[in-house]
Amino acid sequence: MSRVLEKTQLSRDVFQLVLEAPEIARERRAGQFVILQADSDYSERIPLTIADADETVGSITVIFQVVGKSTLKLAQLNAGDVVENVLGPLGMPTHIEKVGTVVCVGGGIGVAPLHPIAQAMKKAGNRVIIIMGARTKELLILEDEMRAIADEFIVCTDDGSYGRKDLVTVPLKEICEKGGVDLAVAIGPAIMMKFCAETTRPFGVKTFASLNTIMVDGTGMCGGCRVTVGGKTKFVCVDGPEFDAHEVDFDNMMLRQRSYKPQEQEANHKCRLQQAVDELQEHK
Repeated sequence: MSRVLEKTQLSRDVFQLVLEAPEIARERRAGQFVILQADSDYSERIPLTIADADETVGSITVIFQVVGKSTLKLAQLNAGDVVENVLGPLGMPTHIEKVGTVVCVGGGIGVAPLHPIAQAMKKAGNRVIIIMGARTKELLILEDEMRAIADEFIVCTDDGSYGRKDLVTVPLKEICEKGGVDLAVAIGPAIMMKFCAETTRPFGVKTFASLNTIMVDGTGMCGGCRVTVGGKTKFVCVDGPEFDAHEVDFDNMMLRQRSYKPQEQEANHKCRLQQAVDELQEHK
């Protein structure tokens, strides 16, 4: 069990929890994740990247979006409550070294797992350029934290409500055209990561993507998280979550992500109804 130390709502559907987990905080490395269960009865096992950690306090920070019943249960927890199961750190850590200039591209909730990687790349002595994207200004998260890391910071929104009205691939291409980029890291929706990889490919810029696939046990046994990388089958939970983006079969990955789409839509609909009921009760 892990006690909730702090809870913060970052946007309408995105929440941040700081959890008491001293052993995980001590062992975790940038790029690794945990699997949470809000309770031991009916909650799904939810893989979430460790967005930050404090070894002194013995805490880890996770950020998630409410998309169904299990994430709604997590969002309803408050300081002092307990998360029943927390397993980690899992996955292979990001390889961090001084390479020169690193471009970190985060889309939507993908900014959360990007944060510790950008932080570690900066600490290693790299020049870090950060590009953040979201559909609208209200959906941006961790802006202040990412600005504090970046040597150059760019924000894009689909609707132009903040920063540039562009897809993140537009400034990414501009930066690549100038030259001098040694590494790119892209984390966000699969379609975004795919086109980031296609943007950097012509320039020969080594690019990594952190994948978020269907996952059950997180130890390589179920095979639910399998992806094709360089023509070979890999498991995101033990071989990843980070892979060479130029070798990932994103089309196959996106097809597999739709395996439970009807169930996800039903869960999301019920979640929205529950949220509406809760809001009505709060105003009574």
